[in-house]
Amino acid sequence: MTPAAFSVRALGTLSAGLLALGMLAACTPQPEPAPKPTKTALFSSDAEAFKAAEETYAEYLTALNETDLSDARTFEPVYDWLTDTALASEKKSLSTYHAEKLHRTGLTDFDAFTPLSYADNVVIAHLCLDVSSVDLLSENNESLLQPDRATRRAMKVTFVEGDTTTHLVIASNHKPDGFSC
Repeated sequence: MTPAAFSVRALGTLSAGLLALGMLAACTPQPEPAPKPTKTALFSSDAEAFKAAEETYAEYLTALNETDLSDARTFEPVYDWLTDTALASEKKSLSTYHAEKLHRTGLTDFDAFTPLSYADNVVIAHLCLDVSSVDLLSENNESLLQPDRATRRAMKVTFVEGDTTTHLVIASNHKPDGFSC
């Protein structure tokens, strides 16, 4: 067999093999698209979600009450319980207090936790902050708070999914319309 005939025969065999492979590939069904993961609910009931939200706020206040305004490293546990506007606001406040060398006495607490809604892993609730024992003092130990200030504050709090023991973090907290303590 001449080299040219060998090349033609080899080329023919190669072509036939590629054609067969192409036909096999054409007969292979297209893979099914990967199913899109569905977002599962964090909690099995509204009651469970509301309990987690209440625990989240309690943990946040515990961390806040344990801060030492002269030591910015103590702020980090507070930030773990916050996200979005709540985090930005808290960072601004604590940084300002630290920079101005303020210190705090007393503890912030809350009561009257009123669940409003739970949907799409977002919990919304009203609560009342009790700041009656809290004072904010200057470097000279002068109170910076008005003596006639409100000692209970109404708050509307939005909780979202987060990497905490309760699976929630605080996304926003602000004074609500139509709710008072």
